[in-house]
Amino acid sequence: MAVSEEVLKRITQLEEKFQASGQDLVSYLDGLLYSDYLTYWDYVHLDTLLSLQQPKTGFPDEHIFIMYHQVTELFFKMALHEMEQIAAKGPDAKFMIERLGRVNRYFGVLTQSYSVMVDGMDLEQFRKYRMSLLPASGFQSAQYRMIEIYATDFLRLVDKDHRERLAARKDATIEDLFEFIYWKAGATELATGKKTLTLEQFERKYSADLIALAKNNKHSNMVALYHQLPAADQQNEELIRTLRLLDINVNINWPLAHYKSAVRYLHKSPEDIAATGGTNWQKYLPPRFQKRIFYPELWSPEELENWGRSWVEELQAKRK
Repeated sequence: MAVSEEVLKRITQLEEKFQASGQDLVSYLDGLLYSDYLTYWDYVHLDTLLSLQQPKTGFPDEHIFIMYHQVTELFFKMALHEMEQIAAKGPDAKFMIERLGRVNRYFGVLTQSYSVMVDGMDLEQFRKYRMSLLPASGFQSAQYRMIEIYATDFLRLVDKDHRERLAARKDATIEDLFEFIYWKAGATELATGKKTLTLEQFERKYSADLIALAKNNKHSNMVALYHQLPAADQQNEELIRTLRLLDINVNINWPLAHYKSAVRYLHKSPEDIAATGGTNWQKYLPPRFQKRIFYPELWSPEELENWGRSWVEELQAKRK
């Protein structure tokens, strides 16, 4: 059988490639000859993926709860994949717009899909099987914390009540800032104000990694890279829109989607039900309480003052 010019061309290119690295093309061709065709289920490890749901109870809707959280973590990994590439490349407005645009799309999908949690589970089933999950909590998602660390200067993740004081300290280290990171206030026992077991578990497993990430990205987080851009690029309207949308997606839309879910599943008049792990979701989730803002320099004073307010007020009006 005659070999086409295209095939001969590819063989020549492969020969050059393998010779350059001291490899034998014939051996690789033998490997290709003996190997099986790739299948979709092997490529995505489908059997393994579908075996990762291990409910703790017999309630059917717990499967939905597990799978949606697993989907969420995969989207977080996609977002981190983009942010890691931005950090590695350095200040480049076009690249930041492109890759942060992807991150915004990932969070858009997550926020829009949260109705799976809000409206897609039986209320009474959830209130029962959630008790078997203690003290585990979505609060313990380290990937979400990593996204925050990549997104902004670490100081901007400090609890708003300590931010100004620590900003004035020129000798404040990442470790100093980490002691007052905003999320710790959301994982205190409602009765005593002490750290919940949920927070203690999280800190034991991830504190060192998160501190190291903050140190390594001190000059390559999104705020640092933005300020390293030429002045003209800092005024790029598309870049500004992209950064503002990231701020909205991560600091308003996503936590408020959780807040909406918590209102549905954990609000039970006359008293609210504590979240799994005892996290103080009433204070932790609403952005207007946290005032966590990645890029305050890109917002007007009025926008900063009313951060996240309209969304929460609209939701609270629906509860009445």
